[in-house]
Amino acid sequence: MKKYAAASLLVSCFLLIWEVGAGLIDLGFILPAPTDIVRKLWELKGPLFVNHLPSTLLIIFIGLFLSIVFGVGLAVWMSVSKMVERTFYPIIIASQTIPIIALAPIFVLWFGYSIWSKVVVTVLITFFPITVNTYDGLCSTSKEYRDLLLTMGASKKDLFFKLQVPASAPHFFSGLKVAVTLSVIGAAIGEWIGAQAGLGYFSRRMMTQFDGAGVFAPIVLLSAVGIILFIFVVYLEKRTLKWRKTK
Repeated sequence: MKKYAAASLLVSCFLLIWEVGAGLIDLGFILPAPTDIVRKLWELKGPLFVNHLPSTLLIIFIGLFLSIVFGVGLAVWMSVSKMVERTFYPIIIASQTIPIIALAPIFVLWFGYSIWSKVVVTVLITFFPITVNTYDGLCSTSKEYRDLLLTMGASKKDLFFKLQVPASAPHFFSGLKVAVTLSVIGAAIGEWIGAQAGLGYFSRRMMTQFDGAGVFAPIVLLSAVGIILFIFVVYLEKRTLKWRKTK
């Protein structure tokens, strides 16, 4: 824990300044104090944890699952076919130039207030880092290792599973670490635009009631979800890639 001492000190100083500044300004809706947010989070623990958190987690998990399946699949397909790479890679890049916040209302029109309008937003945000990082990893194999395996009689299947997959695994996890944090943002955006449940929806509802602490409470919970997911991916990476040297 010593290596995180500086970060903990910086966050503590920031929260202290925030607490003092909120007390001096005394405008609860515009700038609620951190203690007020924690108090509100405790008061709303019932509806937040029972009703809204499960809805948001379901969107996140479905979105991440679809992004992993289709993202890794497309990355493998592009790595084995130049035609596929030239066809889909520009489209993948172009998809990230369109503001998701502008597309979210369109998805609500297409899918209504069902879970799928939020899932599509989450997939659009998380699909890119998984696909691009995995593709870069598959294409980063050493030519010397490839030639060595070929001289030993390796088939294309052997090259893929024994060379490309191990080489791309660290890249995949790097993309996944970015994707899990973005998935929280995607779910919140989708719920903010149009939903009947979820942490993003709850935050927007509190905003209409001019409850500043109530607006921040689900945001803090969303941040905690993102941090937990990131830590889980890091743990999974260390367990899966034991052969990789880490700092």
